[in-house]
Amino acid sequence: MKKLYLCLLLSILLFSCVNEDYFGLSQYGNIKRIEVSNQAGNATIDTENKKVTIEIPAGVDLSAINIEKLELSSFATSNKTIGDKLDLNEPEILTVIAEDGSKHEWEIESFIASATPQLSNWDLNQWYKTASNYYEPGADAATTIWGTGNQGTQILNKLATIREDLGNGNFAAHMETLDNGALAGTFGAPISAGSIFTGVFNPDNIDPSNPEAAIEFGSPFTGRPKSIRVKYSYSPGAVNKDKKGNVLDYGDACDIYALFEIRLGGNTERLATAWFRSEEAQETLSSLEIPVNFGELDNSFPDYMKPVNHGFVSADSASFVLPTHITFVASSSFDGANFAGAIGSLLIIDDIEMIYE
Repeated sequence: MKKLYLCLLLSILLFSCVNEDYFGLSQYGNIKRIEVSNQAGNATIDTENKKVTIEIPAGVDLSAINIEKLELSSFATSNKTIGDKLDLNEPEILTVIAEDGSKHEWEIESFIASATPQLSNWDLNQWYKTASNYYEPGADAATTIWGTGNQGTQILNKLATIREDLGNGNFAAHMETLDNGALAGTFGAPISAGSIFTGVFNPDNIDPSNPEAAIEFGSPFTGRPKSIRVKYSYSPGAVNKDKKGNVLDYGDACDIYALFEIRLGGNTERLATAWFRSEEAQETLSSLEIPVNFGELDNSFPDYMKPVNHGFVSADSASFVLPTHITFVASSSFDGANFAGAIGSLLIIDDIEMIYE
């Protein structure tokens, strides 16, 4: 019975992610996702006009831009692929060949990035409705840099992250740690922590025992802020438990953090860290400024702030180089990825602002 339930769960998750329906040979020749070297923010993909616009920092050699990620319509191919170069001094044409043989010419162009960038939809006022009739942060699924865990929990009729209407067109992210029910608990997933993050949900990597396996964290970003200012409120749940239901001898806490990274040639190094973890209640939406610490973190910082699978940039580089990516995460339960937390923990955040001066 457990195996049957698990197979059903995976099937629903996988088939709920199909976006392009067709019969016979597919006619679709779209660019669904693209990342290039030195990219400053998510590419803007205009499917109607077959145009991609990419933000590149000033001073970058536009004649030697490498394609680092390229996702096309199902069964489509293209005349360029990962590792190939683009010359973006002028708009370049990338040809996508659909499964039915039809050719779709896409124009790729660049523009100079701001030296003081903000995250797209940093005020969290844009939320789009999914095909499953719930809201996710961003203008639409194709362009958003934001993700939540809702894709993995909505089949249980659980939405741990929803939009909070603050009035007058102002929205925030409402994240609450929820009880998944007895059946999910038998599979070691008793709770769902509310979360929001920069990155994408990849259905090909679904693992019910590891909620982060399907998440590709991070979004292109090239700013060097001195701090991050957010508005937040937090109310921890009453009883903090591990995934087995054991009561823990410490309370739940919220997490709000940003990791600035340099990702080049398949390698990742941490450039800077901003992290706020607290079990203290904050009943009203209040301003919080989190300092950004560049370079390696010394022993005065807790271990959970430090990278596990990679290291820091060199000390001399940390003072001047630009990041290539930012991973921003907020969660109602700091250990929610391990299915530990207190039911009822509630985190609301709004206006995630990079401060440069």
